Amino acid sequence: MSTHISSSSRRDFLEKIGGGFGSIALASLLEQDTRAATNPLSAKRPPLLAKARAVIQIFCPGGLSHVDSWDYKPELAKRSGKPFDPDGKLQFFASKPGNCQGSYWPFRQHGQCGRWISDLFPQLATCVDDMAFIHSMQSKSALHGPAMFMANTGFILPGFPSMGAWVTYGLGSESENLPAFVVLPDQRGLPPGGVINWGAGFLPAVHQGTTLQTDAEKPPIADLFPPKSFAQLRGDTEQTSRDFLQTLNRAHAAERAGNTELEARIAAYELAARLQLSAPEVTDLRGETDVTKQLYQLDHEDIGPFGRQCLLARRLVERGVRFVQIYCGAENTTAKKIRPNWDSHEDLVRDHGYWGQVLDTGAAALLRDLKSRGMLDSTLVICTSEFGRQPAAQGKGRDHNPGAFTAWMAGGGIQGGTAYGSTDDLGSKAAENPAYCYDLHATALHQLGIDHEKLSFYNNGINRRLTDVHGHVIKDIIA
Repeated sequence: MSTHISSSSRRDFLEKIGGGFGSIALASLLEQDTRAATNPLSAKRPPLLAKARAVIQIFCPGGLSHVDSWDYKPELAKRSGKPFDPDGKLQFFASKPGNCQGSYWPFRQHGQCGRWISDLFPQLATCVDDMAFIHSMQSKSALHGPAMFMANTGFILPGFPSMGAWVTYGLGSESENLPAFVVLPDQRGLPPGGVINWGAGFLPAVHQGTTLQTDAEKPPIADLFPPKSFAQLRGDTEQTSRDFLQTLNRAHAAERAGNTELEARIAAYELAARLQLSAPEVTDLRGETDVTKQLYQLDHEDIGPFGRQCLLARRLVERGVRFVQIYCGAENTTAKKIRPNWDSHEDLVRDHGYWGQVLDTGAAALLRDLKSRGMLDSTLVICTSEFGRQPAAQGKGRDHNPGAFTAWMAGGGIQGGTAYGSTDDLGSKAAENPAYCYDLHATALHQLGIDHEKLSFYNNGINRRLTDVHGHVIKDIIA
């Protein structure tokens, strides 16, 4: 017996099937839209034309000496050995000024731009045509903690949102499986001021930085997986518990519509579950080529750990992370073999000699790697310290100098081979176009497509900004 299906019946059948597939697709899109609407870390379109989509910031805590690295001062070299303060009226942070002390490393011109870089950074010197220097940076504090807070948040007091938090608040993230803002501390420990440096302040807590452990022998995030003693919670049991928790959370949230903190907390739990797969993958470097591993000197006892941080930063932005902060140095405790950061009071040649090699290799590798992959144009790289060091000697070291230091930027629409501002003849104070972190932050936000004067959050009766009531975009270094 044969069954005949009319053309009209077939048409009805296909319409119903098509409608079914369409409904499935529509439901999927609606679910994505709902998730995006409730997830504070969903990617947002920049209000202005953006030249960068991600930021990698290298922070050198302790006070990198500008007069031994980026800021060429021939007059200081001429006066080396002569009294810096003949009248004896000045007092530095922790010492009376000694004699003028020229750079411990010779300066040479590099690149087509002819910028002067000291021999402390021979590899970064080859990247100078991609770098823009701000020589007139200043801080409002000579204390490490407050100066760190200012460099990161724009305020010398703790409790304000960090730059990374502001960026993710304004733009969200392009990754659903990794945090929007990731911090890679030095393997020796946290920097001066600790986790406050990457806090969210009064912004929703979801915007604070997530710390990834950079030691290859440790899990990327502490307590991401149940301990071995709770092995029964892994696998299908864990997924079942997670699904049940999600059901309870969503039912709870449905009765409290408009509670953004609750939605942010649920989103954080969901991200934590996805991190069990994504975090181990992004920190697993076995897939990188031997050439790449050699570029970052991963096998070197001293250079390798920071090289790993820089390589991880590239892998993170490659996967859609919006803001990555790398710390080249830890807390400013006293020296054992060396100081654990750039705070070179006792012996600058010893300490900067060590850290210079570390920063030089990792940062140069990062710039070259990003450029070779076509990522430097869309990734803004920033390198800064909380303040500089004095041009007068403090024994074999140098004292703190909040009056002058250098920061540099590369990629992300920055005009390489350029410079902005200058210090006086000795490198003691900012002279031409003095700049603060407000200007650095305003410029970075501009490259990301954000007007720093319009990115604000209402708190305690005032619309707060990353740049407070200050800041201007440094147009001289923009391509």
